[in-house]
Amino acid sequence: MKRILLLMILLVMLGTAVACSGPTEAPAAASAAAADQTETLDLADTVDVDTVASVKDRTDVFVIDVREQWEYDEGHIPGVTLIPMGEVANRLAEIPTDKEVIVTCRSGNRSGQITDFLRQQGFDNVHNMDGGILAWQAAGYDVEQ
Repeated sequence: MKRILLLMILLVMLGTAVACSGPTEAPAAASAAAADQTETLDLADTVDVDTVASVKDRTDVFVIDVREQWEYDEGHIPGVTLIPMGEVANRLAEIPTDKEVIVTCRSGNRSGQITDFLRQQGFDNVHNMDGGILAWQAAGYDVEQ
């Protein structure tokens, strides 16, 4: 009888401890991720690959690769949209005005030209990724083929 009573007390104590423990880390991490999504971005005209890596998956960010199809096929940033440099002028409608747009290429040269062109077309949400895919790979970030 004493063993049963002792066992019941231990179970009640264990249940109380579990019920009173704080939230697990997963919801806290999810809350942090949600907070990051609602936080307004204030990106510089030229952004580094670390910045791009940290924001590229946000719903308010659109990343464009302006290299040619064959270059893109050799390796690109996961989730990036391909709009080759020569097609940008004809595909302006595909570039959102309500998101931060980050433009990338092989080294940052073509993307810089396209960033300037888009600004001339009235886009005020456009940023050039410094160093292009070469800097992305040098930093050790994943590349999709």
